[in-house]
Amino acid sequence: MQFLVPKKELIVPIMPFQVLFLEFAMRLALFEPDIPQNTGALIRLGACLGVTVEIIEPCGFLLSDRQFRRAGMDYLELADVVRHTSWDAWRASHRELGGRLVLLTSKGSVPYTDFAFSPDDTLMLGRESAGVPAEVHDAADARLRIPLMRGLRSLNVAQAGAMVLGEALRQTNGFPAP
Repeated sequence: MQFLVPKKELIVPIMPFQVLFLEFAMRLALFEPDIPQNTGALIRLGACLGVTVEIIEPCGFLLSDRQFRRAGMDYLELADVVRHTSWDAWRASHRELGGRLVLLTSKGSVPYTDFAFSPDDTLMLGRESAGVPAEVHDAADARLRIPLMRGLRSLNVAQAGAMVLGEALRQTNGFPAP
């Protein structure tokens, strides 16, 4: 994994790999994830699409967890990951970088397909078990939902992240060049 450093005091390195400077580009933020397989899959997604993944702690698992590594496979070494010690640390970093906080939530009022994404948006996904607290909802510049069949609650967080990130990159011409 390559670790991007917006400010050294805002992150805790996972491993001593290469350090890069954060670019102004779309990001995927995971708020206190609690399932290692989903986190690994989203980091793999970020690596494949050239999108930085920000992990807001605490996590519900150890980042060295075998299931996490299994889900991310060899893509973990290619990913740009920023690890924040808390929501407050993430907010301080986000203020410096700028861009909108776009929350993906089952409580959102705007379908993601009706939203105009910007290249510097941060797409945030909540905990699989509980979403995000009211404080995070209140801080979001937009709250988006994925339209589902009536009576169904939500998708797997990694599937939801992939769907919305794909649309955001399509709209902003942000996919990697072939």
